Amino acid sequence: MSFHEVRFPADLSFGALGGPERRTDVVELTSGYEERNSPWAHSRRRYDAGLGLRSLDDIEKLLAFYEARRGQLYGFRWKDWADYRSCKPSGTILPTDQVIARGDGATRAFQLVKVYRSGTASYARPISKPVAGTVVAAVQDVEMREGVHFELDLTTGIITFADAPMTGVEISAGYEFDVPVRFDTPGINVSVASFQAGQAPDVPVVEVRV
Repeated sequence: MSFHEVRFPADLSFGALGGPERRTDVVELTSGYEERNSPWAHSRRRYDAGLGLRSLDDIEKLLAFYEARRGQLYGFRWKDWADYRSCKPSGTILPTDQVIARGDGATRAFQLVKVYRSGTASYARPISKPVAGTVVAAVQDVEMREGVHFELDLTTGIITFADAPMTGVEISAGYEFDVPVRFDTPGINVSVASFQAGQAPDVPVVEVRV
């Protein structure tokens, strides 16, 4: 898959509108009841990058980024200011933020995940684009050191330990992360007059599977 490991300017994504979506097929039966099914195992996020533009310099920065990605051809990283950390927005990242797996005595590589909980229900979201320098990890609440006890693949979000964690122990991690996205438009229409009048261009971006 064509992907550039570069982040969309964070100052432009601040203020953007967007969030997760899910595809659900709903069939209404003759009895009035419904049958619902989702073909997607994971949610997909959409954003509007145009809402973060505040000046003509911002437009120039957007156009440069769009052209460098060849429009829709190459994916890139996106900072979702509403959801970019393993902990609460007001919290401090800790190596015990998210339990990502339990050891089996043989497996050394584990995917970073973020778990969303509400009541008794939960959803584990794979995190494939962690931010360099922010990832901390622990085994059974004992902090591990990157480069000594584990290595991290920043392009996949897979953490690999030097030694396989023992059977039953909790493996946890804390981190910041980006969303892998691409532009969802074949072109960007910009009117300086409209922008000065307070009308931001429509610049949709959509999450991609990596």
